[in-house]
Amino acid sequence: MSRVANTYWVDERIKSQRVAPRQTALSPARAVSLDIIGSRAEVRRRGGIIPSWVIFGMVILATFAVCVTVTMRTRGRLNLASQQYSRMLSDVETLKSGNQALRAEVNQLLNDPRAIEAAARSRLNMVRANEIVVPVE
Repeated sequence: MSRVANTYWVDERIKSQRVAPRQTALSPARAVSLDIIGSRAEVRRRGGIIPSWVIFGMVILATFAVCVTVTMRTRGRLNLASQQYSRMLSDVETLKSGNQALRAEVNQLLNDPRAIEAAARSRLNMVRANEIVVPVE
């Protein structure tokens, strides 16, 4: 209500605070823009050049774009983390089976004399005292 009642006073105050524009060759352009856009008072009365629903729509669209971007980034990171998790699970299963095989071998080496002898012959190249080693090329 006060906006409608005081438009003349506001326009006069704005004119008195501004420096008067110079008359240049751009005067016809100013006249054309006044025909298209209107005077400052008309623009102010209309609420600006861009309607408020357009600005609101742009804000909603920008908010939606930010939400979509954040969601896509988060989804990508989630997929990457799930791939890393499955790869780690397979690595853990491989290590568990390797540990189980090593436990069985340690148990066999502690209890079976033939396994001890086979390990000494294959890994350490040991022979018995009564055996003769013949190198073959």
